This record gives sequence, C-alpha cells and structure tokens, in this order.
Amino acid sequence: MAHPTVAAQLVRMLRDAGARRIYGVVGDSLNPVVDAVRHTDGIEWVHVSNEEGGAFAAAAEAQVTGELAVCAGSCGPGNTHLLQGLYDAHRSGAPVVAIASHIQSQEIGMAFFQETHPERTFQDCSYWCEVVTPKQMPHTLRVAIQTAVGRRGVSVVVLPGDLAAEESGGPTAPTAMVTEPSPVRPAAGQVQALADALNAARTVTLFCGAGCAGAHAEVMELAGRVLSPVGHALGGKEVIQYDNPYDVGMNGLLGYGAAHEATHEADLLLLLGTDFPYTNFLPQRRTAQVDAEAGHLGRRTPLEVAVHGDVGETIRALLPLLEQKTDRRFLDTMLRHHAEALEKVVDAYTTRVERMRPIHPEYVAAQLDDLADDDAVFTVDTGMCNVWAARYLTPNGRRRVIGSFRHGSMANALPHAVGAQLAAPGRQVVSMSGDGGLAMLLGELITVRLHRLPVKVVLFNNASLGMVKLEMMVDGIPDYETDHEPTDFAAIAEAVGIRSMRVEDPRDVRDTLAKGLADPGPVLMEFVTDPNALSIPPAITGEQIRGFARSATRQVLGGGVGKMVDLARSNLRNIPRP
Repeated sequence: MAHPTVAAQLVRMLRDAGARRIYGVVGDSLNPVVDAVRHTDGIEWVHVSNEEGGAFAAAAEAQVTGELAVCAGSCGPGNTHLLQGLYDAHRSGAPVVAIASHIQSQEIGMAFFQETHPERTFQDCSYWCEVVTPKQMPHTLRVAIQTAVGRRGVSVVVLPGDLAAEESGGPTAPTAMVTEPSPVRPAAGQVQALADALNAARTVTLFCGAGCAGAHAEVMELAGRVLSPVGHALGGKEVIQYDNPYDVGMNGLLGYGAAHEATHEADLLLLLGTDFPYTNFLPQRRTAQVDAEAGHLGRRTPLEVAVHGDVGETIRALLPLLEQKTDRRFLDTMLRHHAEALEKVVDAYTTRVERMRPIHPEYVAAQLDDLADDDAVFTVDTGMCNVWAARYLTPNGRRRVIGSFRHGSMANALPHAVGAQLAAPGRQVVSMSGDGGLAMLLGELITVRLHRLPVKVVLFNNASLGMVKLEMMVDGIPDYETDHEPTDFAAIAEAVGIRSMRVEDPRDVRDTLAKGLADPGPVLMEFVTDPNALSIPPAITGEQIRGFARSATRQVLGGGVGKMVDLARSNLRNIPRP
C-alpha cells in the first residue's frame, strides 16, 4: 500500500493529537481499529463492560487532563450504547472523539443486521458527526479532532467496518492544531455598560458557574470592589468557593446557605460564566450576565446588561471602570445569614449522629471530606449524592468534583472514576455512588478489577431513589416505586475480586473510610444510610409546602404513618425558618 489503512492512520492521528487510550468493547466492525491499536505505540485499548461506561470514562479523562480522550463502539447497539456518556461529555465541555463504527458500506440503507444511522443518532450530542470514507482521510479526521479540541465537545467519526481496512486517501502530514479555544474579549461598549450598571447599583450579588475557571483571583477582586456576596452554581463550586471570603453558598435545588436570598435581594445580580437552568431560583429582574457563549446570554432570565466575553478577560477590562463601594451592610448581612444557615441546617446533619441508625448520609459525606486527599478527584452520581457532594465536599483549588451536572444521567460516578484514575494514576479517585446508579452500570466494577485501578467506591445505599422520592413529595404525590429490596453490594464486589466493607453502625464510619482510602488497591465501602434523609432546597414556595403536605396526608391515609414520622424526624431540623 502506498498509504496506511484508514484504521492505522486514524489511531496514529488520535495518538499524535494527545489521546493515550481508547475506551470500548472490542469486536465486529471495530476489529480493524482494535488491531491498529495493537500495532501502535503510545496508545492503548481500555476494555470496559459497557460502551456507555467507556464514553463516561472518556468524558472524565478529558475533564481531568484538559486533553483529547477517545471512546469507541461497534456497529448498531455497540455505538448506540455510547449515547449517555457522549451527551454527558458534550454538555460538560469535554473534548472527546467517538468512533462509531458502521455496518459494511455496501449494506447501508438495506435494513441489514444491526443497521442504525449513527450519522443521525449523534447529531444532538456533538459538534461534528460525519461518515468518513477512505478518500477523505486524513483531512476529514483532522477536522473532527480540531472541532472536539477547539470547541471543547464531542466529534463522532462514523466509520464503516470494511472501509476501516482500506487504504487511506493520503499520507499523514504533520499539521499545527489549536489545542484550546482562545478567550473571548468583550466589546468595550458592553464592558462600559456593565460598569455603569454596577456603579449605579447600591447592592450587588455575583453568581458564578464553571465559566469562572481560571478567573478565581479576578472574581475575588471584583467582589471586593463592589462589596458583593458570591454565590455559585454546582458547576462553579470547585472553581470559586475556595479562598472566598464573600462566599454565601449555592443556589438551586441542591443549594444551601444564603445564596438564594442574596441573589433575590440585591439591586443587581451579575451572572458570571453560568448557564444556570433553574429559572424559578433566579429573580427574573435586575440581572446582568457575562458569558463566553453568546447563546447563553439571556436565555434563563431577562437582562439589563449582556456581555459576550470570557469571565477573566471581562473582569480585567471592567475593574479600571469601577468605583470602590464602601457600604458593607448588605454583604455583611448575607455573610451572617449564611453562617446561621450553615449552623442550623448543614452542620445539624453531622453532629451527634455517631449513634443514629440508619446512618445519616450527610455524616458519611462529612467524614469523607475530612479524610480524602487534598488533591482527590471525586466523581459523583446523579441524585442525592449530588446533594451530599455539593454540601459537604470542601474545594481547595486542587480537588476536582466531576459529575453529570448538566445531562443528569444516573450511573455516571463509577465509569467517570475509571477514566479519572487512568488519566491521573497518582491521585486518589473517589466514586461517590448511589445504590441506584451503581446498579445501572454494575459491570464497571469488573472494569475496575480488570485494570487493577485503585478507585475508592463510597456507596450510599439507602435502597431508595431518594431524589425521585423528594420530587414526588414536593409535587404532592405519594412516593411510589422509589424504594426497593436492600442489596448487599459489598458481597457483589467481593465476588468480583474487590476488597469491600459494609457498614451499618455509624460508629464505624470514620474508621472504615480511613482504612479504605489508605488501601493501595480498589475498595468498595458500602454505607447503609437513612432513606428518609432528603434534601430540602434553600427556599421553599408555598405551593411546594402544600404539595409536600398533600403527599404526607396521602401517605398517612395509605397506612404510612410510621414512614412519615421517620421522615419528619429526619428533616424537621433542615426546613428553613423565616
């Protein structure tokens, strides 16, 4: 052959673009690609139990390293399994290339065995998704890689299996590539308009998201200039909460502290790098927004000022135009309210609970936060684990917290941990898993064992879908089919070959965590937790209270008196007081 095969060229180009591994399940139409990996130094195949887990793993790897990650699925069901993880990667801004192999090219459109249309299937969760033919190589693959890395999202290479073994259309010539998007510089007129609004406002609150990454110092300087409380969305927690003397907590369904109050009572709310989706937690008035994505501006709330720009670039341009505010009363009031809320609500769950059964999940999360490494990577399941991570994990600028925060898929924590651990073999990686999420992709325990990954799985097992239960009750619906028979996941993990510990006595929580985290290999620590420990948002509407009351009444009428008494006892201390 004058040129390499499509598969060989594809694998080498992915390696040269920074990819170090491909997550997937071997077989069928992927065979030429897998064989090319076998013959290529500097890149490896990572076998997973389900392609969905492979896509989640790639998403986490890309978020930990900031570099390209790759996953693959064979034709038909193999690549449709990738969907959940690719939606998660794309919405999280993770640069991922997915290889979706296709049936033989001559059979496309003939309702052949395992035929799907991946070029259509993945359109909604990618920036680039095309069928690649030999004559289009290597230049089309360069576009796919550049799009994923440059736009921070997913590219899907659809490759018929028979074409992967054919000769490519040209040699692999070296080419320069942009490895990260350039920061967006805001227009001077937009910056001036924001400065005028901030100077005119008597009180200001900053509400920050993941778009503040790399701009912690700038946000703190801005808060000091306008004497603003600083709240955050879940995506902004790890980048803005640490070393923050203006912190008033988090707003939203998982929120706590005074963030909700501060966002609603300020003369001007400034959204920084957040596409916070919960419009009912925003005041819908007196709001300005800064975002590098123009499409985010104003889509959650009407704006008085809109600035299209990178957060750091915008604040640096803004600061010389701002007057120093001198009245601290609003800031100090919010800081006091935040401290009172933490003392009455958050800490109440973790004091004097060493003897309370079932184990309070908040107590487990607080102890984990205390014992985990300062540079630990936490991967967090969707549901109540999000709440415990949001309220009890303490960021410090080095810890990472990764979850399906935008797509909201269950079962993400363990496969995320697989990718994070492979990407950062020297760091402690902790999967905060719920029993519902772990059960969905239970096979990834086998992946952890197969690759001898020292992942620490902290399992909150309440035999319940706790977040769904809360959603039903707030809507005035008795919880139904949210609870299920208890499962001994520790026994399952032991059978797989992973060291396991099952804890029912709260006095054993800290010692178990300490031993498990110190173990050099994979460990599953299962904590049997209280299914009635539900999260109460920082602000509850009258309709939500009425809905909860209706649900409680229906439970009583349905014979669930004891259940509602337990629930009341578990959550009375957490209901915000006026």
